Amino acid sequence: MTDVTKIQQLDLNLLKVFESIYQEQNMSRTAELLHITPSAVSHALKRLREYLGDPLFQRSNNRMLPTPACQRMAPQIIDNLTRLRQILQHWGEFQALTSQHHFRLGIHYALEPSILPKLAKKLAKLAPNTTFSSVKVDRENLTRELGAGHIDMAFDVALPIKPPVLHTKLIDGEFCVLMRKGHPFESNLTEKSYFAAKHIGVSNRPSGDAAEDILFQQQGLSRHISIRCQNYYAAKAMLIESDYLLTVPYMLGKELMADSHLTNGLIEVRMPVQLTNIETHLYWHKNTQDDEALSWFRSAVQSLLQTL
Repeated sequence: MTDVTKIQQLDLNLLKVFESIYQEQNMSRTAELLHITPSAVSHALKRLREYLGDPLFQRSNNRMLPTPACQRMAPQIIDNLTRLRQILQHWGEFQALTSQHHFRLGIHYALEPSILPKLAKKLAKLAPNTTFSSVKVDRENLTRELGAGHIDMAFDVALPIKPPVLHTKLIDGEFCVLMRKGHPFESNLTEKSYFAAKHIGVSNRPSGDAAEDILFQQQGLSRHISIRCQNYYAAKAMLIESDYLLTVPYMLGKELMADSHLTNGLIEVRMPVQLTNIETHLYWHKNTQDDEALSWFRSAVQSLLQTL
């Protein structure tokens, strides 16, 4: 049984000597390859024997033959040394086709159906061995989450963010209105009828206005929210059997209309009132600006979203 304390203190340079002796089966040849003296090789082997509690090699004529324990463990040790060298040789490099990197994207749940399927398809083609997680955006702690590496970047509406968080605008989207077919306002949704109607508001926060209501308030306008729910798909389902209206960003409205058995019962109409477009930004920490893997992922997300 080896001494765990000794193993923790092991000089990893000794493993280079071990590897060479195992492969060359000759002390003199090991000294030549490592550019050290035969005495240094002998001293290193002695230290390894003390650390591991095993002779490791036994001399037979001019060859150093591994003991049974050495023969069993050496391939694993050498394999891990090889992998470590490969990692260090590619320090900072990112090869998309072979990388096994795991990315973490902060994104609002409502945007997942629009973004994630397309992102998964893109990564499967360009970086097939990478993986990613979709993580809820904590807007109040976004700087800390990015700085601590809990998320690599975030995709969200325009936020009052300062350095060290960097950002770029990706989407400048209009709003649209969803309603059931046969709705009284189907062919004549005016500003007056819009504000006279009952609306479904969507937010997963326990309180506070939705993004569109904040924009209305900036113009001195307000609408009547009859139902507030946490999920746009739940809101869409409620439209079929009611005269409620659902106001959503155009990109999200397109997704809601495209993916449901309820689509045939819904229509999409233009906003009857001028409403400031909703900006969506990509956020990342300045410390990751030059990281090759994250720079590649950031570019992949940007190119994907600019086509939506």
